[in-house]
Amino acid sequence: MPAFRIAPAVAEAFPDTLIALVTATGLRGRESWPHTAAAVEELERQLADGTWQPADETDPRIEAWHTAYRSFGTNPRRIRPSVDALGRRLAKKGSLPRINPAVDSYNAVSVRHGLPAGAFDLEHVTGDVDIRHADGTESFTPLGEPDTVEHPKPGEIIYADTSGVLTRHWNHRDAHRTRVTEDSTHVAFVIETLHADRDGDLLKIAADELQGLLAPHAEQTAVRFISPAQPEATA
Repeated sequence: MPAFRIAPAVAEAFPDTLIALVTATGLRGRESWPHTAAAVEELERQLADGTWQPADETDPRIEAWHTAYRSFGTNPRRIRPSVDALGRRLAKKGSLPRINPAVDSYNAVSVRHGLPAGAFDLEHVTGDVDIRHADGTESFTPLGEPDTVEHPKPGEIIYADTSGVLTRHWNHRDAHRTRVTEDSTHVAFVIETLHADRDGDLLKIAADELQGLLAPHAEQTAVRFISPAQPEATA
């Protein structure tokens, strides 16, 4: 099983980082997930009747990621953190995209709580996964663009395994190689905050909520946490 690690330089730059690592084995992505469908529909209903709005860049949870992106040379209004982009899309269209049950689950949890989330098909991860600064030599193939190869700029924060980059700009976009599909059976989900002192309890609620959506459709689920104080966890 791969380990997920925060590199010392990232821990030093963002000392209040907390990441929930939610893993699911024996996932059954081709059956009906009624609780996920209901969670997505409830968010859309609340948006439509005005009782809830997704967090935008004026919200401290999103603003923190904008500040982080700028610190490693990314313009967050051009290349947005995933939760920011997802919330903007929801606010504009009134609905969330339906991808597959596992992806829909973490999208709903992410936008509900204003925290970035992502996922990796562990069958396509090679070696361990490090959250680190890019050195400029790595390769990245964006989700949905299997013939495209990009090279993160030196200093950009990435998730990377021994074969290449799994996410660019920390959490802006995932790689095509480790995308989660209906046939993914062993998946690691991440939910992130840069301010555990303020949002750590919210992160734990979000992780429990995601685990609750996954558990009826998996043989086993688990939640672990990664932080500068505990910089490694096994998926």
